[in-house]
Amino acid sequence: MTQQNTLRTVFWAVLVLFLAWDFWQSPPVDLRFEAPLIAAGSGQAAQGGHCSMPAGK
Repeated sequence: MTQQNTLRTVFWAVLVLFLAWDFWQSPPVDLRFEAPLIAAGSGQAAQGGHCSMPAGK
């Protein structure tokens, strides 16, 4: 196995392990509080963060 193949394999293994760890450590997503996908870009107001503040503030 060449060094390039070894590095590629290590990269993908670390990425898969990180994604698995993140999946198991993060709280489950409550889909009832997520905006519906059909509303993407519809102008529906955001529910938190700086995006939901009025434009004048």
